[in-house]
Amino acid sequence: MEAFLLEYGYLVLFIGTFLEGETILLVAAYLASRGYLDLWMSILVAGTGTFLGDQLTFWIGRRLGKEWFWKRERRWTKGVRRVLELIQRWDIWFVLSYRFFYGVRNVSSFALGMSDLSFIRFLVLNFMASSIWALSFGFAGYFFGKAVNRVLSQVMEYEMYILSGLGILALTIWLINRLAAKKKQAM
Repeated sequence: MEAFLLEYGYLVLFIGTFLEGETILLVAAYLASRGYLDLWMSILVAGTGTFLGDQLTFWIGRRLGKEWFWKRERRWTKGVRRVLELIQRWDIWFVLSYRFFYGVRNVSSFALGMSDLSFIRFLVLNFMASSIWALSFGFAGYFFGKAVNRVLSQVMEYEMYILSGLGILALTIWLINRLAAKKKQAM
């Protein structure tokens, strides 16, 4: 995925977040921490991708409606029922948070389209949620990348000491095992 992102960059990020998202945004943000991509552009592209993807699945849910969905046996049936229950109780909080729960995003925006939630309300809440999501995952991936880079640079600085210590430890273990084996043979 990293090589693919490096070659096609923001287009891959947009398509990935349009369809699902968090993993590809984390990788893009990590690459931004290494200087291969721009963090703010990655956040903007990812936020736009997730926003438009959810708007489309909301529209499909609204267009097809409950009757169409319930007539067909779907693997999403249980998930859609649960989402519709949650929407009735917590509509604002649900829209603002569902994309943070793995595997819930696609079924949720579809179910939201089937609900009584107005298009304008979903548009506004989806924009807010997409922005929060893109900023959260973008910065998480970026700071994770910075931390990894810092640790790796420190490991490289002390590489000879670490390798020497591991060599001494391996030699010590070998000697102890060798002495133990000789002691067993003597008995």
